[in-house]
Amino acid sequence: MALKRVAILTGGGDCPGLNPAIRGAVLRLAQEGVECLGMREGWKGMIEAKADPLTPADVAWIVGKGGTILGTSRTNPYKKEGGVDKVAETFKKLKLDALIAMGGEDTLGVASKLWTERKLPVVGVPKTMDNDLSATDYTFGFDTSATIAVDAAERLRDTGLSHRRVMLLEVMGRHAGWVALFTALASGADYVCLPERPVDVKDMAAKVKAAFAARKTALVVASEAVEIPGDSAKTKELDEFGHEILKDRGVAERLTAVLQKETGLEVRSAVIGHIQRGGAPTLFDRILGTRVGVKAAELALAGDFGNMVALKGNAVVPVSLKEATAKLKTVDAEWLSLFDRLSALPGKTPVAA
Repeated sequence: MALKRVAILTGGGDCPGLNPAIRGAVLRLAQEGVECLGMREGWKGMIEAKADPLTPADVAWIVGKGGTILGTSRTNPYKKEGGVDKVAETFKKLKLDALIAMGGEDTLGVASKLWTERKLPVVGVPKTMDNDLSATDYTFGFDTSATIAVDAAERLRDTGLSHRRVMLLEVMGRHAGWVALFTALASGADYVCLPERPVDVKDMAAKVKAAFAARKTALVVASEAVEIPGDSAKTKELDEFGHEILKDRGVAERLTAVLQKETGLEVRSAVIGHIQRGGAPTLFDRILGTRVGVKAAELALAGDFGNMVALKGNAVVPVSLKEATAKLKTVDAEWLSLFDRLSALPGKTPVAA
């Protein structure tokens, strides 16, 4: 069946690369005479049947723009009364032949269930700054967010050296510590705290003291979701997908107090938070977003529904949504070992303040 109308939605947290992906899909579909609609605010738009036309003119210049022109939300149709039925009704009401869902594990998890349970014609595009989808080598948004974090880490190191302080940077990362790991590796951090392994306070303090003794400063990078030994249990606020809302966890503040107590050194911290989500995408994310957007459109045109576009090596290929959302990709022992080997010997400061 030839496609006549395709909808596109962006769900979950925003990140740089979404607009290039939207643009790639719209331009490719337009080549085949397919009309595109942009659903407002992710699955919320599909539940409420709220959409706007998406033409080549609408997306012509958004390749370098951060965020998503469609808006987004963390709405879960499976947590709304009659939500799934309303999504199915929207397909009929808007005369949709296909839906391209751009998002992370939650958004694509909904898409997978809609295909499996209802056979609704959906195609997925992986989007997450956490880079935690196991079926693809990289997701757009990750390179930009990690690049921003590296810049922040290097600025902190400069001021830390000037004032003879230990500096701690908290970055985003809920279940997977890829942003923290890559930031730490690329900025030459002395210690990294990840969700994948418990924080060893004694080990952290020893390495920070050794680094400070060698260079008169030290840098620690921590993911926002790490567990700190001795923390009292707190009531967790959850979103519609059952994930803890991390806005009030205060990891940087708590780790700062721990480090000062254990080392006796002056420690300062910074949290870049949602700064990592905004701004222009890097070259890598512009190209990757464009490629997966185009490929998603081609999967829809071919009727290859129930699939997500994945980057495997340098190829953009389809993988099943079920496979793509089966488990998270977390930092493994090999990556942790790489960082540990590099941070074992503090070395000397190349330029003294």
